[in-house]
Amino acid sequence: MIKIAIAGDFVATSRIKLYADNQQYDEILGETKAMFQDYDYRIVNLESPVAPEEAQSIIKCGPSLRCNEHAISLLAYGGFNCATLANNHFYDYGDIGVETTISTLDQYHIVHVGGGRNLNEAAATLFKQINDETIAIINCCEHEFSIATPCTGGSNPLNPIKQYHAIQEARAKADYVVVITHGGIEDYEMPSPWMQETYRFFIEIGADAVVNHHQHCPSGYEIYQGKPIFYGLGNFCFDSIRIKDRPRNKGYVAGITFDGDKVYYQLYPYLQCNGEPGVKYLDEASRKVFLSEIAQLNAVISNPQNLAKTYTAYLEATSDYLRPIFTPYSKKWSDALFSKGLLPFYYPRNKWPFVLNKIECESHRERLINFIKKQIR
Repeated sequence: MIKIAIAGDFVATSRIKLYADNQQYDEILGETKAMFQDYDYRIVNLESPVAPEEAQSIIKCGPSLRCNEHAISLLAYGGFNCATLANNHFYDYGDIGVETTISTLDQYHIVHVGGGRNLNEAAATLFKQINDETIAIINCCEHEFSIATPCTGGSNPLNPIKQYHAIQEARAKADYVVVITHGGIEDYEMPSPWMQETYRFFIEIGADAVVNHHQHCPSGYEIYQGKPIFYGLGNFCFDSIRIKDRPRNKGYVAGITFDGDKVYYQLYPYLQCNGEPGVKYLDEASRKVFLSEIAQLNAVISNPQNLAKTYTAYLEATSDYLRPIFTPYSKKWSDALFSKGLLPFYYPRNKWPFVLNKIECESHRERLINFIKKQIR
């Protein structure tokens, strides 16, 4: 029997950084540390690479996240044995951040998976022997700015073909196989139909559990062919003083027990950085409300047709979010004016089929990606 606990996104910014720098660890992870003692192996997604002050961030969209050694010391205090590195921020500070993160994790005896100094390292499966049995952990993420190459560091990309071979190899060597992914749409509490299809495929080819994070809000789960798929754990510890009583303040740790051909699970809901910094488990009444909300999500997820309808409705409701991409405006003020209809939309209608073809067709998409990368180097 092997018992593992898997937590979502950990980012040591804002007040968490201050508390960690002052070694006020108990205020942040004191409650989780007590819970984790019941598990053989404890895993967290480290989404802020350790980067020296002089390191420069890469060219990308979205924020560049970083932490220091004290954040890793905090994780060690919290009882974590393993950090997943396949996420969209691991390469925010380039190869310097990769090297510093790995060396600091090693210093605190926290192993890592899903990230490395090159693609081969990042794609390596972690095999861990526990209680005379072996568990294999495969970690991958959707393609953003963090993906490793044969020559540069970063994260292991989500590629169902590659993961097929990794799962098959792990199945032959280990008693249990867990796939931990990082993907989905931020602040959307459902998986996309593509995510469900892909994660179910991982179960079909031999995974004993699939666990996902990234969306910054908790999602539901399902039992597929007797094995659990958790579609979104939510933030584990990701501070923002301005965000309170929002889905981003909620999350859960997935506790999974593997016992022969049986898989058991338990959810540990909490509030994180909700007014005060740190992770605080819910009282019994709040826990019942949280689990009821998850059950409502599960009801949709369990029916692929309903999930597809929900996803289509979400796409329709949020389609205007992407309109600024196809304009010449590049500043916040111009985007704001455009969103209010005070600046024109120049993109000609007859060019849309051309753009769609370059994005939808796999071969054209590779050429388009290469062209765009050349423009931002």
